[in-house]
Amino acid sequence: MTAWRQAVAQRPRHVAVWAVAGGLLAATWPPGATPALALAAVLLLRASRLPRRLALVAAAAVLAGGALGQARLEALDRHGLGPLLEQRVAGHATLLTQPRADAAGRARALVGLRVGPAQGRVLLRLPGTAAERRIGRELAVAGRLRPPDRGARALRAHATLLAERAVPTGARRGGLAGLVDGVRDRAAAALARGLPPVDGALLQGMVLGQDAGLPQHVVDDLRAAGLAHLTAASGQNVLLLAALGLAAGALLGLPVRPRLVLVLGLVALYVPLAGAGPSIQRAGVMGAAGLAATLAGRPAARWYAVGLAAAVTLALDPRAAGDPGWQMSFAAVVALAALARPLAARLQADAGAPGPGRRVRVPRGVAEALAVAVVATLATAPVAAAHFGRTSLAAVPANVLAAPAVAPVMWLGTTAGALAQAAPALAAPVAAVAAVPVAYVRALGGAAGGLGAAEVAVPPALVVVTCATALGALGLLAAAHRCRQRAADAARDAARGGVVPDDPVPPRVPSAAARRARRAAGVAVAVALAAAWAVALRPPPRLAPPAPGVLRVTFLDVGQGDATLLQAGGGAVLVDAGPPGAGVPGLLARAGVRRLDALVLSHDAADHLGGAAEVLARVPTTLVLDGRDGGRSPAAAAVDAPARAAGARLLAARAGQQLRAGALRLRVLWPPSGRPVAGADPNDRAVVLEAGAAGTHALLPADAESAVLAGLGLGPVDVLKVSHHGSRDDGLPALLARLAPRVAVVSAGRRNPYGHPAAETLAGLRAVPRVLRTDRAGTVVVEGRGGRLHVGSAS
Repeated sequence: MTAWRQAVAQRPRHVAVWAVAGGLLAATWPPGATPALALAAVLLLRASRLPRRLALVAAAAVLAGGALGQARLEALDRHGLGPLLEQRVAGHATLLTQPRADAAGRARALVGLRVGPAQGRVLLRLPGTAAERRIGRELAVAGRLRPPDRGARALRAHATLLAERAVPTGARRGGLAGLVDGVRDRAAAALARGLPPVDGALLQGMVLGQDAGLPQHVVDDLRAAGLAHLTAASGQNVLLLAALGLAAGALLGLPVRPRLVLVLGLVALYVPLAGAGPSIQRAGVMGAAGLAATLAGRPAARWYAVGLAAAVTLALDPRAAGDPGWQMSFAAVVALAALARPLAARLQADAGAPGPGRRVRVPRGVAEALAVAVVATLATAPVAAAHFGRTSLAAVPANVLAAPAVAPVMWLGTTAGALAQAAPALAAPVAAVAAVPVAYVRALGGAAGGLGAAEVAVPPALVVVTCATALGALGLLAAAHRCRQRAADAARDAARGGVVPDDPVPPRVPSAAARRARRAAGVAVAVALAAAWAVALRPPPRLAPPAPGVLRVTFLDVGQGDATLLQAGGGAVLVDAGPPGAGVPGLLARAGVRRLDALVLSHDAADHLGGAAEVLARVPTTLVLDGRDGGRSPAAAAVDAPARAAGARLLAARAGQQLRAGALRLRVLWPPSGRPVAGADPNDRAVVLEAGAAGTHALLPADAESAVLAGLGLGPVDVLKVSHHGSRDDGLPALLARLAPRVAVVSAGRRNPYGHPAAETLAGLRAVPRVLRTDRAGTVVVEGRGGRLHVGSAS
């Protein structure tokens, strides 16, 4: 029996726990998947010549996991809100997560909703900013209860509440959850007291995972730099907390076992304090498993701990495996367990035989930080590219540079939070010291994230191939490291015992030809990967301006947002500029646009005007048709300074206005004059624009839906931008019958959390001859001339 088969045969618990995790995962698959997985486990283990008993244990564990998963799914899906769907409701909601702004700048949070005797988990969507940010607080809410959209389903919520009102009642939940809320609130207040608001919010994020108070530009910088994981409580936090607890126990003179019990208690408290998300659940279970193994006097089995973490998190919620955070967390921990140590050893010492004469290449701390950054980035980049379509090229150097600050932030922040439970004044000096490494992390994120190529859009398949190749090379390195380590251990044991083998086998020295072959293979792989990246990152060719007598409407692929370019007869008008960081100036350059006659800001929503400041700073613009309607959200306020610096004229958008830009004729159909009603939905005051040239007409309604459009006396159009990213609109069929568009385009982001475009909208759009979506087709180009339309994609 080979070494690995013997290792598996001797560890039936490992097989069982991984089989249970597989069964729990299969519970979310189509019917019949669990028995098929159990049969596959039996065949695989028997084909590997492992004992029949082990195969039966694996099959039984898969079936047990599947049964447990089905029971858990039924329990999670059980609620009493079904009869209230599509009705206006009023009740009380308890915040289960911190409210945070979505792509449109509106607040959303997961809440526990009670409407009379009915209750369930609901995604609360608010038209404005959240009035209360603290978890566990109660709100009196009223609004329309809708079936769960994609964002709600991602949080395993039973419904979505489109709230018209959400007022804090002053009440809070009680019991054990209430006690944890109090601890969290005192710690969060201590971490923010006396610090600049941005640094205080970043410290709360790095210690407690509570990052909702971070400004959007800081969030964008950290994401682009590959440092966003620092504000999501994860295994690193648990590891640092355990180290702090062990050190504190040692200072108190506690024996080893009480010290480990203390750390177990800290981990058990920290998981709910940090929000109990999938990544921190996984980290808590793995940390507890390792500590329990230490208590039992056995070395921690890394793979058993990983399997146990997967089984426990999936038992809590079998659908957790669909979360990008869960996937990236497990991808990182598996890769780190297998590859980080060999890579760090390789970086530290020469490839020759171990011993005191080795030539040290990299200091130990730097080597370990670099190994963790490289392996974790390679493991998580394919997941991030598949879900979000972007990859951070700055992740490895940024994480290596951030490493010296992470531990001090966690240790100082945890100490400040603990002192705040007794006396907030004691926590202030410690938090002030923690502000120094926090400011360093913020500055590093801003510098790395601000690089032009920090975050790039790369085909996911290319990222997968590149990372898989690199991880495979590291796997070979790990195998060679293990072989050398075993040989060194055997030689050391023989020397200690005074035993010299009768027929010693000299270490195998590769021939010069073998070394040359390895180097040539490495160079070939590097050249192939460099060529693939060069092809992927090569900017597409720039489009020539449209020919005379042609109206070109380009629906730019900006993710979950809107940005539409109109060109005709030398005129160029941009309607909306997408969300922050969408890179619209680069998209305009590819479209052959060097200046804009006008930039239209349809309404105060971050997914429509978040990129406006960047456009105004980089693209000369003559006029800003301002539909902000007095809105002063952060995204709206960010437009003023670059507009003044660019010398652009600001003109408030009002119905009846007519503009010309080259051959383009623009007519504003909405909103009417007058100030908006306080608390009104900005979508209902969005600029509705009709554009015409070359005998072709396009209607761009931004987020204004049929309730607004039905009263505008609209006639037939050639091209329609579907309202509000294709959200559900009961009046859409009647509107389409009036407009009779030949082409309809939905601007939405891939895998967006709102479920855009809605199934009902897509069903209604079947009446339109051509329907395109930017989440599938990328940038869509429609050209009209003399009544004929040509539709294509520029992605």
